[in-house]
Amino acid sequence: MDSKRQNRRPAVPGRVFPDARQDAAVAREAKPSPQTTDPAYRLAFQDEDFLLREDLRPVRFQLELLKTQLVLDEAGVASTFVFYGSARIPEPERAAMLTEAARTQDQARVAGNLASLSRYYEEARALARIASGVPAESDGRRQFVVCSGGGPAIMEAANRGAADVGAESIGLNIVLPHEQSPNPYVTPRLSLRFHYFALRKMHFLLHARAVAVFPGGFGTLDELFELLTLVQTGKMRPLPILLYGGEFWRTVVDWQALAENGVISPQDLELFRFCETAEEGWRVVSDYWELDAAV
Repeated sequence: MDSKRQNRRPAVPGRVFPDARQDAAVAREAKPSPQTTDPAYRLAFQDEDFLLREDLRPVRFQLELLKTQLVLDEAGVASTFVFYGSARIPEPERAAMLTEAARTQDQARVAGNLASLSRYYEEARALARIASGVPAESDGRRQFVVCSGGGPAIMEAANRGAADVGAESIGLNIVLPHEQSPNPYVTPRLSLRFHYFALRKMHFLLHARAVAVFPGGFGTLDELFELLTLVQTGKMRPLPILLYGGEFWRTVVDWQALAENGVISPQDLELFRFCETAEEGWRVVSDYWELDAAV
C-alpha cells in the first residue's frame, strides 16, 4: 500500500446529517401529488398554518425571545441604554408646524404643550450621542448600546443620536393595527419586530443597565411602572432610572401622595432621578457605574 495514502486520514466531518436549510430546499422541490400537496406533508417549520395555531403560542413565545437574543449576541451587545418616551413629541423644527396647523383652541393648547416638550427630543438625542461614545471592551463586546422602541419622536431622537456619532443602535418595534414603521436611524441589522408586548418589554429590560424615560403616554407609563415594580420588588437589580421633565412627571403622577398614603415606601421615591439635560443624566449613570464621565 502506498505509504502516503496509508498515513493520510480523512477529515472528520462537522456533521453527518443535512442541515435544516438543505432539507427545506429539498422539501420545496417535492413532485406534486395528492399526498405531497396536502398540508399534512409540509415540514413542521415550513408550515405557517401549523406555527400559527392557537396551541403553538408557547413555541412562538420561545422563538420571539430567542431570535432577539441571538441577534444581539451576534452583534456583540453586552448591555443597553434604554430610551422610553412619547411617539408624539416632535423635534423642535416641527413643533411650530403643529401650532400653525391648529384649528381650535383645544388643538392650539395641545400643540403648544407638545411644542414645549419638544426640547426633550434634543436632550434624548444628545444623551444617546454620549452613551454611544462608551468604548467597546477588549473582547469587542459593547456596553450601553442605545435601544428604543424603534418608532418616531423620542424613539427616533435616541436612534438618531447614536447615528450622529456613527454608532449602531437597536429598535424594538411591534406590530400594531396601524402600521408603525421603524425610524430611519435604527441600525438595519438591529431592527427587530415583536408580536407580543410582554416579550418586547422583557427584552428592553434584560439588557438594560440604564433607562431614560421621557414624557409619554400610556405606553411610556406602562413601561415605567413595570420597571419600577420589578426593582421595588427585588425581581430586578437597581439601575439608574432617569425621568426627564420633572414638571411633567410631577404633574401626571403625584409621587408624594403615593408615599403619604402608605401605598409605597418613602424610600421608593429614591428609585429614580428627575433630569433635564443629557449631561445631568449621564453624570447619574457614570457615577452609578463608576464610568469615565468625560465620555
